[in-house]
This record gives sequence, C-alpha cells and structure tokens, in this order.
Amino acid sequence: MNWYSHQFEPLDWGIIAFGVVLIAWLVWRAIQKQKRLQGGESSRAYFLGGEPWYVMGAAIFAANIGSEHLVGLAGAGAETGMGMAHWEMQGWMILVLGWLFVPFYKHSGVFTMPEFLNRRYTRNTSSWLSIITLISYVLTKVSVTAFTGGIFMESLLGLPFWYGAVGLVLLTGVFTVFGGMKGVMTLSKIQTPILIIGSFLVLFLGLSALGGGSIAQGWTNMLDHARQINEGYGTNHLMHFNTNDPLYDKFPGVWVFIGAAIIGFWYWCTDQHIVQRVLGGKNINEMRKGTILAGYLKILPVFMFLIPGMVAAALAASPESGFVMGATDEAFGSMVKFVLPVGVKGIVTIGFICALVASLAAFFNSCATLYTVDFYKPKHPDAGDKKLVWIGRAATWVVVALGLVWIPIMMGLGSLYKYLQEVQSLLAPAIVAVFLLGIFSKRITPKAGETGLIVGFTIGMVRLVCNIFAENLSGIEGLGGLSWFWETNWLVFEVFLLLFIVLLMIATSFFTSQASEEKLKGITFATQSAAQKAETRASWTWVDVAASLGIVAICAAFYAYFW
Repeated sequence: MNWYSHQFEPLDWGIIAFGVVLIAWLVWRAIQKQKRLQGGESSRAYFLGGEPWYVMGAAIFAANIGSEHLVGLAGAGAETGMGMAHWEMQGWMILVLGWLFVPFYKHSGVFTMPEFLNRRYTRNTSSWLSIITLISYVLTKVSVTAFTGGIFMESLLGLPFWYGAVGLVLLTGVFTVFGGMKGVMTLSKIQTPILIIGSFLVLFLGLSALGGGSIAQGWTNMLDHARQINEGYGTNHLMHFNTNDPLYDKFPGVWVFIGAAIIGFWYWCTDQHIVQRVLGGKNINEMRKGTILAGYLKILPVFMFLIPGMVAAALAASPESGFVMGATDEAFGSMVKFVLPVGVKGIVTIGFICALVASLAAFFNSCATLYTVDFYKPKHPDAGDKKLVWIGRAATWVVVALGLVWIPIMMGLGSLYKYLQEVQSLLAPAIVAVFLLGIFSKRITPKAGETGLIVGFTIGMVRLVCNIFAENLSGIEGLGGLSWFWETNWLVFEVFLLLFIVLLMIATSFFTSQASEEKLKGITFATQSAAQKAETRASWTWVDVAASLGIVAICAAFYAYFW
C-alpha cells in the first residue's frame, strides 16, 4: 500500500465506516443515560442539554464550525488571504457573552432569545425576532451549510454534489430529531479534538510540503507568495487602507473591524444558535467558564482553515510541488488528500463529517426550540414535556424540508451566496441595538425596542432588494439621488444603520411609556436586585479574569503581527 497516496484508499473508507458507527453508538448511549437519570424525556434537556463548562465551550466552538469554514473560509484564505480573519479572530467577543450577557440570561430563566426580548420589551418584539431568526436560518444558514457541505464532500470524498448535500441534511435531521441538544453536545465533545488535531496536521504538513520539509520555511514561502499577489498590494495583512487596493472595497480600512465586530456581537451574544449552548448551564460560573474556553477555541479557525487555504494557494502556484487545486472552494479538501497519509485521512475525515453534522444539527435544534417555545407553548401552556418534544421534532422535519427545497432555488439565484455576508450585516444592527440598549438602560421603552427591531429589519431588507436590482434601479430616472442607499459599502452602511437605530430607539423612548420596575426586574443593570448582583460577583475569581485577559492579549498580538 502507498501510505502517501493522494487519494482515499480502502483503509480510509473502512476507518470512516467504523468511526461513524462508533460515534453513533456513543451518542445513543449518552442519550439513553440521560433519559434514565431523568426518568424519561424532558423538554428542557431536549432543547438546552445541561452540560459542564468544558462541554459547553466545545459545543459553542463546534456549533460555529461548519461547511462554510471547511469550504468558504479555506477558499477565502486561498483567494483573499488574511482579510476574512476579522470575522474569525473574535474570541474576545465571546467574552462579552460570558461577562456581560450570561448573568442577565441566567437571572431571566429563559430558553430562547425572543423570550428575553418578550420580558424586556413586548410580545411583538419577541415574535419579530423569532421570525427574523427562523427565516435567516432556513434561507442562509441551513441551506448554505448543506450547499457548501455538498461541495466539500465532492472535493474530499468524490461524492456527487447532490448525494453529499441531501445526505448531509437528511442524516442531520434524523440525528437532531432523536438526539436533541444532548446529542448535539455529545457529538461536539467527540468531534472537537479530532477536528482540531486533524486541521493542524493539515496546516503543519502543508507548510512542510511548501517549505521542502521545513515548516518555518513553508511559513516564509506562504507569506512571500501572499505579498506578491493582489496586484502587488498583498493578501498577507488584515487592514487594506489604500483605495487603489483591489480588496479595499471588500475590507475597507478600519470599517471592516467595526463592521465585523457588529456582526460578531449579534452572532456570539444574541443568536439563538450560539447562546443556546450555554443556557442549560447550572450556574453563572459554569456558563462563563464555557464561554472563556470557547474564546480560546475561537482563535484556532484562522490556523485550522484560513491559513491552510493560503498554503494551498502557494502550493498551487508552485508547479514543482505536484499539488493541484481547481476552484478556491476546493482548497481544504484538496489539502487533506494531498498532505495526509493513508489512515490518518480516514480518521480526520470522521472529524470533518461530525463537524458538519454538529453544526447543522445545532441550527435544526435552535429552529425547533424557537418554534416550540416562542410560538407553540404560549398558545398551549398546558402542553406536557412529551408533547413539547414531539412538536420540536416535527418542527425539525419542517426545517429539513424547507432547507432541501431552498437548495436548488439558491443555486439558481447565483447572487444569493454572494450576498450572504451582506444579509448578516443587514440583520445584525437592529438586533445588536435592541439587546445592548435593553440591558444598559431601563429608560428604553418597550415600544422603542419594538420600533427599532422592525424599522431596522425593514431598512435592511429594502437595502438587500435594492442591491439585487441595483442595475435596474440605476437606470430609472429620478432615483439617481438615492443611489447612495444601495451603493454605499456594505460595512460602512452597517455601521450607520446601527447608529440610526440607536438614535431612533432613544427618540422613541421620549414619547412612549416606560416598562414597570417589576417587568424589568433582573434584566437591566439598574434593576438587578442586591442578591443577583452578589450572585454575579461571586461567580468569578481572578483566574477567570486572567484567563479572559489571555484571550484579549492573543487577539491583540495577532492583529499586531498581521496588521
């Protein structure tokens, strides 16, 4: 056997088959153990899980890592270099979840983010967030994860695209329906170390191949190649200040950092998909520790996927290397086949498959939770745990079906994936403003929160439609003066949209009634009880502070090195 074959050998396929069966058995065993301990199925366990801090940290990390990383982030590294690292070097933002938001979420006792907004603002605000979240999950996250998952399976395993995409969605649907959050958490615990070790093997062996056996020389060669491309402006740095730089429009100066931070705040601190990983924690200390661990883990994807993409581009530019890469989206799959020895390829692929399933399952479970808790339960308050779990499973299958239906539509609308990041930038400002002002000021009224969310979302969607039909609109006489609305750089627009919504909410608060102290009890800084403040203060020690400062220091050092 050629142990350094650049293709999958029978041993790899055997390892993959055995590994999938073994992991399925381990997850099933964990679920059965939980049922025995709880005397049956619990809706709280099905939707939230309830795990120690190290599992929560791994689950937050695993929920974030999906096919958009294995395909999109590695492909972005091959195409635009370090620019996309702004969205990945956000371990510091997860600290905002742990230190700022976790105490309020825990004290409020909520299952979902819309539940929190219902308590802070109005039922309409809650319903709008649920609708926005469900739409964004089905039309972007679920479909795009399946779509890019199909591409990854095709580039790595040679499976036809539709076999990989549909198979991934159906497999994950079955897994989520029967596994619930316990299954997601258990799978995350298993796959995280495999994924991390496997990805770093790809990185180091790729650098070694690029450097003729020397990892250090491979790093130097990679950066040298990155400096020479992009019309001489290079892709080896994070910040693009020169307006003549071809990448300036995509990563414009400091706007890219601010814009990425707004999206990061929405995603890491308020998105159901992420926050649900910690809501089941038994106390604030456990929840915060989970976010600190996730903060360290979040530093890794740049090295696990983006830089291997840059290595792939450098290898492909060196004919003597023997490395062949088609489209940039095939960068990571091509690297796995090229650098890993037989057997190791099979083990690492198990981790990648589990990562795809865990990420997609987290979306499915979040959708089921949102529908069951925010729409079904309020109308059926007497529904028991078994009924709620059954409704959650039915909701999961609906999301599976919608995700499958949307894939061919998305493929027909070639611009959709192109606008994926912009969709996030248009959804984030309203949600960030509502949550941030909601906990910092009790003077922001319920009607102000409702108005800010609805108006912000509406403006964002109008901007998206204008972008899609920009060419048609530009040709209409009389609209020339409004072209700034759809021509302004998306990151710049995002920042100004956030500022507008904040001012709108403040202005609305002057003319509408404030919420009662009883309604706001425990969910703003000014309305926390003495006992809640004491609980929060007792939940951390100097070790937690030092560990958190370590994340900030690493992120700062990364920016200093790649500035």
